[in-house]
Amino acid sequence: MTSKSMRSFAGGLVVAAGLCGAVYFFGPGEATGTSEKLSEDEMKESLASEGYVIHSEKEWEDQIAEAQSVKDKAEAEKETVTEPTEKIIYRTVLTVSKGSTSIDVGKTLQKAKVIKNANEFSDAVEKKGKANGLRPGTYVVDSAMTTEKIISIIFK
Repeated sequence: MTSKSMRSFAGGLVVAAGLCGAVYFFGPGEATGTSEKLSEDEMKESLASEGYVIHSEKEWEDQIAEAQSVKDKAEAEKETVTEPTEKIIYRTVLTVSKGSTSIDVGKTLQKAKVIKNANEFSDAVEKKGKANGLRPGTYVVDSAMTTEKIISIIFK
């Protein structure tokens, strides 16, 4: 852009700003539109005829409270329906061969859903100091047993 075109652009901005200021200060004081003032009832009727639903603050709060109670009731029914009445117990026959480790036993018990985590089982065996006391053999264990009980059955 040349300096002459830049001056022309700036001059146009100044003229436009001046015109906007003049209209703002010397224009009508209020927005023009309908000069009639509607009463509250007339406003409600006008909105209702357009398809809007009008509620008072109390009616609105009552509807929200009713919706919340319906939601709470549905959640309560869902909880009672989805909760099993009996606990599922997984039972397995575990065969420990010579050379097996506590990690191998833990992985087998985890696959059989007797314990939740094989690493935690192995750590519990090591904490008790029974990692070298694994006895080869066949054992029946289930998920109702505690980790300590399973360790006492399989390890010396």
